[in-house]
Amino acid sequence: MSAALQTIPAMILMTGALVALSGALLGTFLVLRGQSMASDAIAHAIVLGIVLAWMLTGARTGPLSVAGAALAGLASVLAAQALARSRLMAHDAALGLVFPAMFALGVLLINLNARNLHLDADTVLLGEIGFVWLHTVMILGFEMPVAAATLAVVALLNMGFVVLFWKELKLASFDPGLASALGFRPELLGAVLLALTSVTAVAAFDAVGVVLFMAFLIVPAVTGLLLSRRLWAMLGIALVSGLVSVGAGYGLALRWDVSIGGMMALATGGGLVLALMVAPRSGLVAALIRRRLMRDEARLNTLLIHLSSHSGTPAQAEECTEVAFIDHLHWSPDTVRQVILAGLDRGLMRREGRLFALTSAGAARAVMLIRAHDRRRALPPEE
Repeated sequence: MSAALQTIPAMILMTGALVALSGALLGTFLVLRGQSMASDAIAHAIVLGIVLAWMLTGARTGPLSVAGAALAGLASVLAAQALARSRLMAHDAALGLVFPAMFALGVLLINLNARNLHLDADTVLLGEIGFVWLHTVMILGFEMPVAAATLAVVALLNMGFVVLFWKELKLASFDPGLASALGFRPELLGAVLLALTSVTAVAAFDAVGVVLFMAFLIVPAVTGLLLSRRLWAMLGIALVSGLVSVGAGYGLALRWDVSIGGMMALATGGGLVLALMVAPRSGLVAALIRRRLMRDEARLNTLLIHLSSHSGTPAQAEECTEVAFIDHLHWSPDTVRQVILAGLDRGLMRREGRLFALTSAGAARAVMLIRAHDRRRALPPEE
């Protein structure tokens, strides 16, 4: 078992799973709090932090590099918030101004001052999870990638934060006003959440790069939000979606001989597409079902009004027949039969030989529909 876990595929999958786990734990709350773009700012700004830490201290890895990157990520969010509070621009515009500027400055400094340093634009953007097995460390007699060891520590830190402050995070995410009134200090929780996001982004830097890290941070969380409104279920779906994406992305990358990290990140989109299709409230299938039900209900209402308008009139014998419904309402025979069956099944209509008439329930509903229509007609026209 130990030997199997120390194979190259196992090391790659372990690292990817830890990225997905760490990202889902924080991304769920970032999405709920509407701070997805803040995480994007952090992921881009850490590049500047890593370069500045190297220029000031010469450290390319270790605590100084992590601290520099984390501080830069947090500074990007605070700078955007300060610009937004100044009322000079909206919050989204402030983020759009700050994080591209910090990212561009970081890439520029790499090109100007770090040409001989093992840090280039491709590494910054994409990382290379396929090479994590080249840099390993022995922990309790178990050889594992340094990236995986770092991510394991970060994942435990994130998990501890979520477990310890579950109630506070839940309340601050869904009702920050109430959380503030109860003394839970949602602003402080948000700052800690963003700081942990910065640390996690740095830990995932070598494995998947700053851009692909965003996929694991946000996409599984959005998938969970589409499929459930319960926080624990949303978090569980995000975790499962991320882990499945890691496995599926690795298999597809080997099959098609493409970037492993890139394919893992792309695979997160598969779960999102599936959620967009089958989400119970906002999915495409649910929307199509609602649209069909609304169409069927509108047709039934039209038929009830038609019958009410002609019941007891000289034209009743001609207008209250199936043939008249086809000719005068311009419906196909199949549509007419479906609407008639719906009206009969719901007790709104009854058959009297070849004619159709309204029941008392159907007549009451037709009167209500006609009155509602008349009230709308009495409203002044929109300008």
